[in-house]
Amino acid sequence: MTDKSNLGNPLLARHAEALNLFTERVHAIRPDQWDDPTPCTEWTVRDLVNHLAAEQMWVPPLVRDGSTAAEQGDVFEGDLLGDDPVATWDEAAAAARAAFAAPGALERSVDLSFGETPATDYCTQMTADATVHAWDLSRAIGADERLPKPLVDFSVREVAPYAAELEKSGMFAAAVEAPPGADAQTKLLALLGREA
Repeated sequence: MTDKSNLGNPLLARHAEALNLFTERVHAIRPDQWDDPTPCTEWTVRDLVNHLAAEQMWVPPLVRDGSTAAEQGDVFEGDLLGDDPVATWDEAAAAARAAFAAPGALERSVDLSFGETPATDYCTQMTADATVHAWDLSRAIGADERLPKPLVDFSVREVAPYAAELEKSGMFAAAVEAPPGADAQTKLLALLGREA
């Protein structure tokens, strides 16, 4: 059952758009591309999809069930894709989408590894992450690298305030300088250490 208060919710719309974009790219991966490199230098295509799938798998226990990151422990570590990585991604994405869209879900707080966080902030972070990783996957498999403008604008607003802190986390490359006259997508990628 869909919560009517979430219909037309711009955050849920962007989240769904980001998941749909990443899903399109996952479905475009050829069987011989799963071990190919990605712009995330330590990850293959399979590693990248596994990372995003694991992120989606966290959403139901944290948002729907009120579990904590500590309670979940390392349950979502390692290769979770199994023998059918596309189906595993589809299932994980659908479960995350449903958890965020459930009645009252965005009014909750979630317990993440770095502390208590509003579910809206968590959903925003997940949306920006899926958007940027859709570009990574597109580049890795030779798909269209253009990201939808609403997702780019949304992600820039999310990332820009704390971009300088991301490198310190060890999970992001240092920002690179965007070329003069760069478009919004190129600026977003540059903030996250990627050269378009």
